[in-house]
Amino acid sequence: MERQDAALDRLIAPGTTVRKLGEGMRWSEGPVWIADGQYLLFSDVPGNRIHKWSEAEGLTVWKEPSGGDGPAKPGFREPGTNGLKPGFAGQILAADHGSRAIAAIDLATKAKRMLVTSYQGKKFNSPNDIAVAADGTIWFTDPPYGLDGLNDSPLKEQKANGVYRATSDGKAVLVEPSLSFPNGLGFSPDGKTLYVTVSDPKRAVIMAYDVTPQQTLARARVFSDMTALVSPANPGLPDGMTVDEYGNVWSSGPGGIHIFSPAGKRLGLIRTGTAIANLAFGGPDGTTLFLTSNHMLVSLPTKVHAAPVHAPAIFETGERG
Repeated sequence: MERQDAALDRLIAPGTTVRKLGEGMRWSEGPVWIADGQYLLFSDVPGNRIHKWSEAEGLTVWKEPSGGDGPAKPGFREPGTNGLKPGFAGQILAADHGSRAIAAIDLATKAKRMLVTSYQGKKFNSPNDIAVAADGTIWFTDPPYGLDGLNDSPLKEQKANGVYRATSDGKAVLVEPSLSFPNGLGFSPDGKTLYVTVSDPKRAVIMAYDVTPQQTLARARVFSDMTALVSPANPGLPDGMTVDEYGNVWSSGPGGIHIFSPAGKRLGLIRTGTAIANLAFGGPDGTTLFLTSNHMLVSLPTKVHAAPVHAPAIFETGERG
């Protein structure tokens, strides 16, 4: 762990190390802690599975296939679910590559229903990650990582690799069309700032935006630029992220997990030795940080909790555009 500011000691004890919880995934992603049951779910996106981990049972397969409505279809390089987030009571939200949609999955039956599947009559690329705002609106990113050929895929219908919000009547609104490869996203504790990572080695940045009362984005700015750190010696790019109760931003990036103050000051780097896809707080007291780390799942203890988690608004079932 590289300590770059004394404020890091408030968040993590000096000398903290990661604990390996399981391995064997092809690319682990999207961890979400299920407090009612005390277990973690996370995606193996190319493996098309959702895995479950608990202290008592270890690592198991929870749902297979996870993406789409059956076996992977031609044209998909990563057909499974990606980002997972707390959802309606007894459900989780899932960014579903195979269905090219945002879905809800019932924790008891594992049944899946589509919430938002299109924008202006065209299918999404491959929804990647999700954040829920304080008012219950679901925000998500839509890069083309699930498609063979990425931007050159013949299946790609959306011109933009966009950031969207979904209203409670199931309609998608494009709020940011200009990013090359938007990926992880999260809100500040007061809900007034949206952070979005960009997984582009030529412009590896975290963007910040003001969220207006009309739920549009304003004052786009670079919160952190990690482009100069991209190298084989620092595996990974800005990908998944989370925000803690004090507003600090924890983001995957070149070399591991980068931690920033709300003002954008770099506090430290947790070097992991492998690319980190995503991260989430959880555990019995909410202070364990779970990391989906390439083919592994790891964790480390911290001194903080996640920013408030909000329940999504009620959605009508069915395709909306």
